[in-house]
Amino acid sequence: MALLNFRRDDKPAPAPSGLEAFLAGYSLEVMPRTAAGVEDFRTLLPAGTRVYIAHIEGTPIEDMVATARRLRLEGYEPMPHFPARIIPDAATLADWTARYKGEADVRQALLLGGGVNTPAGEFDSSMQLLESGAFEGFDRLHVAGHPEGNRDIDPDGSDRMVMQALRWKQDFANRTDAKMAIVTQFCFEAAPVIAWADRLAAEGIALPIHIGIAGPAKLQTLLKFAIACGVGPSLRVLQRRARDVTKLLLPFEPTEILTELAAHKAANPGFGIEAVHFFPLGGIKTNANWAMQNGGAPVQKEV
Repeated sequence: MALLNFRRDDKPAPAPSGLEAFLAGYSLEVMPRTAAGVEDFRTLLPAGTRVYIAHIEGTPIEDMVATARRLRLEGYEPMPHFPARIIPDAATLADWTARYKGEADVRQALLLGGGVNTPAGEFDSSMQLLESGAFEGFDRLHVAGHPEGNRDIDPDGSDRMVMQALRWKQDFANRTDAKMAIVTQFCFEAAPVIAWADRLAAEGIALPIHIGIAGPAKLQTLLKFAIACGVGPSLRVLQRRARDVTKLLLPFEPTEILTELAAHKAANPGFGIEAVHFFPLGGIKTNANWAMQNGGAPVQKEV
């Protein structure tokens, strides 16, 4: 039998100082329909990358499980979303977790309230999912964070309810053996993220933070998603860019925010951000290539 030889892709240009270490272990989010457009993830992502699978209301569980199984077989760590408000009952939740574990060897999950206003059944929050017992045997359970607040949860513009929920989740992690982290909504400025992470630490919330970052995309695309997702004051970064006609048609890249966060982490090793999580709004391939060119681990290919 012939031995397989491997080579690394041509070495990309050096990443900005500190960015390579900050991007180590990054994750990326897909949907079943976007994943279906990728012929082979092994040409794009480093082996073992955590890949979140967004569960949009109306997506058949069969498609979710099939995507998770494919990712597992290609050498990745699938982390499907469990949006509480689209799950009709405990029996459905138990069926989903059993299918993920049995058919796709899923060991990790992101638990969310979900984006719909009216719950489909008995679940309304990620806290109820955590308490359900349905995730026994999972290695990791992640929950959502909102560096710029969440108007759906705190309509008055405060962060009172969001912080109360994070304190509850920290307590849950303390009293159980659950390995947990916070994965956040994306934003476009480093300063609000740094202030938010420091506040969590001051409040005794020590869950590691996986900071949400919008991958490279056209400015119009980012503006559309940012407004739809309720991104806060950091939206002004895009709005300023939109006023510069010389940059209007150029792709917007997350280099500035990530370089600033990487520098802050290097100067403050105890800073609560543990990893970067990409929302590939401009496409999975575009995001994966940008990560590789800016310090993310290169892909190994068979030759």
